Amino acid sequence: MDIEIQPVTQPKTRLEDESQLVFGRQFTDRMFVMEYDAGRGWHSARIQPYAPFSLDPAALVLHYAQEIFEGLKAFRHQDGSIALFRPKDNIRRFNRSAQRLCMPPVDEEFFLKALKELIRLESDWIPSAEGTSLYIRPTMIATEAVLGVKPSDKYLCYIILSPVGAYYKGGFKPVKIWISDQFIRSAPGGTGEVKCGGNYAASLLAARQAAEKGFDQVLWLDAVKRKYVEEVGSMNICFLYDGKIVTSPLHGTILNGVTRRSILQLATEMGYQIEERAMSVDELLDGAESGRLAEAFGTGTAAVVSPVGQLTYQDRTVTIGDGQVGELTLKLFEALTSIQYGRHPDPHDWVVKI
Repeated sequence: MDIEIQPVTQPKTRLEDESQLVFGRQFTDRMFVMEYDAGRGWHSARIQPYAPFSLDPAALVLHYAQEIFEGLKAFRHQDGSIALFRPKDNIRRFNRSAQRLCMPPVDEEFFLKALKELIRLESDWIPSAEGTSLYIRPTMIATEAVLGVKPSDKYLCYIILSPVGAYYKGGFKPVKIWISDQFIRSAPGGTGEVKCGGNYAASLLAARQAAEKGFDQVLWLDAVKRKYVEEVGSMNICFLYDGKIVTSPLHGTILNGVTRRSILQLATEMGYQIEERAMSVDELLDGAESGRLAEAFGTGTAAVVSPVGQLTYQDRTVTIGDGQVGELTLKLFEALTSIQYGRHPDPHDWVVKI
């Protein structure tokens, strides 16, 4: 399938002060779009001016939430070159999400080609200030106009781009976490490992309640026993416990994070043993009080690594370590971002130059 390149006649005004960039508020001039029809497959691939879509009010995505997305970044290196970080992993996960929601897969090589071409055309939008990047959001939605619970016969797939500022504008600081004993993020057999909008919509009420209580984010427990730690906010979470890295196992209820995988690889190379196992909330809190739990941090595309300084469960609050950013947390953050921004060599072939 060829990609049609449509002209941009009214370019947008870019924000000159990159320190004022915020996450997901500004979008580039162009977007990639292609469509799917049952019996025909994917077609009409094009890079067109960024513009709204016209959807029928009965489009299946609006009623039964057949929708998936991904999130990755493009980075400006010091020599001016542009690099992606593990894009094939994101595209593979995009297809795994599609499979779970009965949506058609994309050709992974073609999709990466389209992604690269879009970024080449929009390269002037990639910021260069410390910590900035170009956020990439591939999305697929069901567009067939019918009221009926079934897989759609029509889909729209698109990629939009957003220049984003440094995540830690106020410094690399630990966050305060509220552990929810009422709400869950996902359940066994559900869509917890899928990047779909429904997972995030279901998390909003708990996140709002946490914010009202003065916390930065929610730590989710398992759906069956409400006992074992799973994720924090929309991020995977890791603990430095008894000198080992402990993190929740991938059993279908949590996201198979690309950043998580990268951090665990780097930690292994630093000599740390990895334990993928269920950790109970009691073990977690007791470990913080005894000192067995030395550090905790979330991992994800937006923040890369997010240090945790305090946990609250019911009427019990504990401080992790001295409440400051842990030595390993900072070391892992700097190691991974140095690879992403090209400051250090990439021995894993994670970086894909454009």
